[in-house]
Amino acid sequence: MKPVGIIPNPASGKDIRRLVAYGSVFDNNEKVNIVRRVILGLDAMGVKDVIVMPDYFGIGARAIEDLEVSLRITFLDMKRDNTQDDSARAAKLLNELGVACIITLGGDGTNRVVAKTCAETPLLPISTGTNNVFPSMVEGTLAGMAAGFTAIDSSDRPDFIKQAPRLIIKYGSEIVDMALIDIVVSKPGFIGSRAVWDISTIQEIFLSRAEPGNIGFSSIGGNISELPATNGKGIHIIIGPGPHEIKAPIAPGLIRSVPVKAYRLFEPGEEMPLAHTPAMIAFDGERERIERKKTQVAVEIDLHGPWVIDIPRALQLAAKRRFFHNPMMNR
Repeated sequence: MKPVGIIPNPASGKDIRRLVAYGSVFDNNEKVNIVRRVILGLDAMGVKDVIVMPDYFGIGARAIEDLEVSLRITFLDMKRDNTQDDSARAAKLLNELGVACIITLGGDGTNRVVAKTCAETPLLPISTGTNNVFPSMVEGTLAGMAAGFTAIDSSDRPDFIKQAPRLIIKYGSEIVDMALIDIVVSKPGFIGSRAVWDISTIQEIFLSRAEPGNIGFSSIGGNISELPATNGKGIHIIIGPGPHEIKAPIAPGLIRSVPVKAYRLFEPGEEMPLAHTPAMIAFDGERERIERKKTQVAVEIDLHGPWVIDIPRALQLAAKRRFFHNPMMNR
């Protein structure tokens, strides 16, 4: 049986949107409790080994204090600089160690950096961020049990593991970065606070999924033209005076009317040039790249993003295969 990896991001759910909006605060003590319940779920499913990313708060170490389980818990021996690079570094190591899956605690931003280095290892993302379109709001116990079933299942690629789309940004033919949910182009300036929340600065949005039930920029697209993750297309939105005025929750508790000049769907492999440069570019809600010159920059929808565990489907299949039946009760 393969081990299971856990990446708990201590910095998720703590950006400026706690001040300018009304986002929930996932403090690190609650993350400790979630990891404890994840481990108990894994142990109940018979997982033998769990490998955890170390972090500055000691989420994993605190989670196992006085925890009576039969599985073995180890921590990655890795360089740590207390930035998002820790999650990327841990995902690469866990993939190389051959874990069955990686459980992440974070939001869209955390999962983006993990997805960059996890290769073919499937993710089981638990929401503890600000905008949580990619990860699921799921009880840690159930997440642990679903991950445990993934470790037990001997199929090469079970049908409860699906490949998510992603957005890639290119300079000519070179892929320079990616996002799981949204790429947001805003007026050029300083990166400063990484979170994007001021609609007046935004010029265009690219989305891999757009659903009315989401929070963040995905909701803008969802209130124009619903685009589930399984649709296989992207949507490009130009912000500005025009025929549409869309009311959307761009952050928790922050509902704004967004002027939409134009929008259109685009197919996989279709290059969508940025309409505005110079510009500030944000990936999954965090500003990271400044385009100072008018360069040839384009965005594409790519259907070969990270593999993701469908938690309800995994548990349904486990029940169907009678993994939860105690043989003693059938005598």
